[in-house]
Amino acid sequence: MGRPRAFDEDEAVAAAARLFAARGFEGTSVDDLVGALGVHRGSLYKVFGSKRGLYLAALRRHLDRDVLPLTAAIGTAAGLPAGLAQAAAAYDSGPAAGLLLLAAAERAAEDPETAALVEEGFAALESAIRAVLGPAGPPVLAEALAATVLGVRLRSRATGDRPAAGAVLALADRLAP
Repeated sequence: MGRPRAFDEDEAVAAAARLFAARGFEGTSVDDLVGALGVHRGSLYKVFGSKRGLYLAALRRHLDRDVLPLTAAIGTAAGLPAGLAQAAAAYDSGPAAGLLLLAAAERAAEDPETAALVEEGFAALESAIRAVLGPAGPPVLAEALAATVLGVRLRSRATGDRPAAGAVLALADRLAP
């Protein structure tokens, strides 16, 4: 009989998600993970199979705990400006800001499982914005607005300049009836 697991899997996945969000997949070594998670290399491989396995678990957790609840809340906002403001603020500074965008930029093109998780997150944001637009809003507008929220945030993260919320709020004001 094997020894009982000496670490909390959920806590390890949460810590890995934070590390991957800060450094990216390529910028995070197995040694970094072992050190940050406080687990033995063998335990990490036994539970997750590989660094990629842990990364996919971290991205799944990020979607389930951060992105999807956020998009559900955006979908109930009182109008487009409020919904976009909520989305922009969350993607500016909340937990939704990090791992999903890095996964899209860094791994989705080469890893189909990552691409599927990224698409799930993006589709949820588009769906929430579509709900705020209402039945009269064209679906392509929801896609464009979601891309704007994410694109401005990605630019902000890359350059360190102004928060994305300001740009998205200016757009929301222009689109408001």
